[in-house]
Amino acid sequence: MTATVELSTTLACTPDEAWRRVQTSALLLHIAAPLIRFTSKGADRFPEVWQPGGYRAWMWLFGIIPVGWQAVVISQPAPQGEARFIRDNGYGPLIRRWDHWITIAPGADGSTSYTDRVAIEAGLLTPLIAAFARVFYAHRQRRWRRLAQTEFAALKR
Repeated sequence: MTATVELSTTLACTPDEAWRRVQTSALLLHIAAPLIRFTSKGADRFPEVWQPGGYRAWMWLFGIIPVGWQAVVISQPAPQGEARFIRDNGYGPLIRRWDHWITIAPGADGSTSYTDRVAIEAGLLTPLIAAFARVFYAHRQRRWRRLAQTEFAALKR
C-alpha cells in the first residue's frame, strides 16, 4: 500500500534564497522542531550542506520520544524549467519507503513556490504515517514561512 501526501506554500523570499537554505541540514533541524528532532546516527554530524548520498538519523517525537532511525538518502534531480528539486528517498525499519521531493520554483512577485511531496509505504501503518506526514509537512511549511518572513525580510533592509 502506498500513500502520497503533497502540500504547497508560498515563501516570502526569492527562489535562490530558498534553494541555498533548503540544502542545509540546519534548515531541516529548525523547521522540523519541536515536532520531530533528528540526530545523526553514528559519530559524524550531519553535513552543513547536504551532499548526494546516504545518512542515518535517529528521530525523536517532540524531541524526547524515540521513534527509531531513518535513512536519509539525498539526491538532486535535474531541474525542470525553473523548478529545482531535492529528493530524500529514505527508508527505515518502520517506513519501508519515504520518497520525499522538495520543489522550489518561482512564485508571484519574486516569491517562492515551495512543495513537499512524499510517497509512503509502511504496510498496515501507511494510513497513519501518511496522516502524520500531512501534519508534519504543514508544521514544517509554517516554520519555513515564518523564517522567510523574518530572516529574509531583515536581510533586505
